[in-house]
Amino acid sequence: MPSAREQLDALMDGVVEVIKEEELLDKLERASSEGRQLVIKQGFDPSAPDLHLGHAIGLRKLRQFQDFGHKVVVIIGDYTGMVGDPTERAETRPRLTHEQVVANAESYKQQVFKIVDPDPSHLEIVMNGDWFSRMSFGDVMELAGKYTVARILERDDFSERFKNEQPISIHELFYPLMQGYDSVMIRSDVELGATEQKFNCLVGRHLMKAHDLEPQCVMLLPVLEGTDGVKRMSKSTGNYIGISESPKEIYGKTMSIPDTMIMRYFELATTSSPTELESFRRTLADPDTNPRDLKRRLASVIVTMYHGPDAAESAQEEFDRIFAKGGLPDEIPEPELTLEGQSDRGAVWLVALLVAAGLARSNGAARRLIQQGGIRVDGNVVSDVDSVLAVYDPHLLQAGKRRFVRIVPENLKLSGE
Repeated sequence: MPSAREQLDALMDGVVEVIKEEELLDKLERASSEGRQLVIKQGFDPSAPDLHLGHAIGLRKLRQFQDFGHKVVVIIGDYTGMVGDPTERAETRPRLTHEQVVANAESYKQQVFKIVDPDPSHLEIVMNGDWFSRMSFGDVMELAGKYTVARILERDDFSERFKNEQPISIHELFYPLMQGYDSVMIRSDVELGATEQKFNCLVGRHLMKAHDLEPQCVMLLPVLEGTDGVKRMSKSTGNYIGISESPKEIYGKTMSIPDTMIMRYFELATTSSPTELESFRRTLADPDTNPRDLKRRLASVIVTMYHGPDAAESAQEEFDRIFAKGGLPDEIPEPELTLEGQSDRGAVWLVALLVAAGLARSNGAARRLIQQGGIRVDGNVVSDVDSVLAVYDPHLLQAGKRRFVRIVPENLKLSGE
């Protein structure tokens, strides 16, 4: 087993900040001399079904701790997920029901195994509802009494909203306390989080001290920008690449990132060695290099990480067939659809069909896609938001570059108002 100093040097790779480094070294040294594991914590709020490449940065660091013999505790925030992390939010998040959160949480439990070691001696997965659901209102008041409103409002998110007279719901103020209390309940030695989680993680240190526990160290990791290359990768923004998405989705989304993000993704979303990264930088800096070629390499690497080399090869071939050669995917879904409020008179409103087929989230979103030239029907761009389609003929719908649905008459059911 590497020494405490060797472990720390390796663990610091890719880390933005550690609070406090000397404390972490001391914890590693004591754990080594006492023959015990450190408890390493990271939490995930299941506000959507997918973990994404941004989450994977922390999961890979958790795996590194496991490889050094420590125990990882992954906290799935079924209760914090109902509040919604207010970090970098200009408004209150829509609240999810506990049923929605629990359904998403079940998918998380399987996804973490793509990266972390599932051996129960090195991994525990818990839901923070295990303790929050048992708390009385008196317990909640006691927890709230351990922190001040002034300290909570020091958060940039809250202070900006307060200054701009934007509403802040009382339940949002509890989020940092809840995340911090998770650390108390599992007696964490180290909490991992992205840099924007610094405030929440420090609340954990404060609450552990208030409960006469040795405070956790905090290890802050870089934030990965989403496929738009601007905002951080986020489930709520929709600019994410899910680690459990299909190979063709991961490949296609990776190919959609701006060229300026290629090296950023190699650095944060892959396990490429320093030597490989330097080679990629030199290649990208070569004026004779087409960035698209290196992006293809990036997409293949990421698909291989989560689905294997054969899937990566197939995803690349399909991408080339669709985009380079103007072909179609091998498999196009033919969903069974029911459209409410549509009378069976031989035609159906395209906007309603796009929503029912899952190609748009709402009628308004469908209209915008049509107006922007993002919808094709049977290979032809449609620009009229009032367009209707004959229900007795099959149709191929395409939204954007990668999403296809084939409408089959026998799978389409119309119900009038």
